[in-house]
Amino acid sequence: MGDFVNGLDRDTRKLAAIKAITDEAFTHLNVEELLDVLLDRLREVLEVDTAVVLMLDRQERFLVATAAKGIEEEVSQAAHVPVGQGFAGRIAAERRPVYIEDVATAEVFNPLLMKRGLRSLFGVPLIAGGTLLGVLHVGSFTTRHFTADETELVQMAAARAAMAAQVLLSQAERAGALELQRSLVPAALPAIPGMDLAARYRPGKDSVGGDWYDVFTLPTGRIGIVMGDVAGHGLGAAVVMGRMRSALRAYALESGDPAEVLRRLDRKMQHFEPGATATVLYAVVEPGLDQVRASSAGHWPPVLALPGEPARSADVKPDLLIGFGEDDSRRTTSIDFPPGALLCLYTDGLIERRDSPIDREIGRLCEAMYAGPTEKVSAAVMAELIGRRTQDDDVALLMIRRNP
Repeated sequence: MGDFVNGLDRDTRKLAAIKAITDEAFTHLNVEELLDVLLDRLREVLEVDTAVVLMLDRQERFLVATAAKGIEEEVSQAAHVPVGQGFAGRIAAERRPVYIEDVATAEVFNPLLMKRGLRSLFGVPLIAGGTLLGVLHVGSFTTRHFTADETELVQMAAARAAMAAQVLLSQAERAGALELQRSLVPAALPAIPGMDLAARYRPGKDSVGGDWYDVFTLPTGRIGIVMGDVAGHGLGAAVVMGRMRSALRAYALESGDPAEVLRRLDRKMQHFEPGATATVLYAVVEPGLDQVRASSAGHWPPVLALPGEPARSADVKPDLLIGFGEDDSRRTTSIDFPPGALLCLYTDGLIERRDSPIDREIGRLCEAMYAGPTEKVSAAVMAELIGRRTQDDDVALLMIRRNP
């Protein structure tokens, strides 16, 4: 009878412990508050002295102390542990629980653990959706062994922390990428005598990408026009996009040849942003406005609408993408731009469909375009190609018209 009662007590305690770290009240907390409460409850339930969460940094090289109880100086001192080194680094590298009975005889990277007199440590990886996000570990000032139930409890807490961290990272990254992209895409196009301009930008449904457009005047009287698309999504792509935009503007001040500008941009990106790739169309409108000179780094050709004629893709042959290797044969193509002509630049979010060939969608774009006011034509193009569809990818559209 005593064993039966003890078994009930053990199960009751286990259920109470599980409830303590999966309480519905957690749903009303932000991620920072959730981690604080979770670590407090974990210390109480397990009767340990410390509990720490370390998050993996963006480069996946270091674990950074993010929340701590009982050893708060880990956070205030911004403790970093290289992945693969020490206790927490080993957990991250091997993606499995690690137990240390005696810290003094083990390899630990963070001197705080030794300084505080911790004796035993147990930690588990934070994994969500197969992605490593960080490490959670608990510690004791005395020698401490962890039962199967306690191990399961720490893993449950880690799963809860991982889900919360994933939500935080996803929300923060999307908000940061969107804010960065909005700050870099012109809020208002410049007023250029003799020209009519309009633009549209809409972020993708799930994540912000690296699409951008730009229009700027140059000291020579030329007008620079850019449409680009950095490979990838999220904050990383938006950051690369911002650097490319700034670099291209700088090179545009040094050379009036679009191909040379893209050649310099490519060299810069390959040296300072290895692994980053992008398609870019850069064009300059000559001071008399009667000619546009363009070069394409793997980007879709612009669509040209002349008064009284059907719109068509301009004959701008694409060269290598930015980041794909040096291309000394980049070409600049001249496009006649008579009064009333309209030039349309766009990213692939406008024309790519899973259920329709690209050529067909470019044909639809040409059919929707005509040599008219840019705002009206932009609205017609978005209505025809986007309509009520929710796009997964970003959509950028830029219209440049020479006034009749």
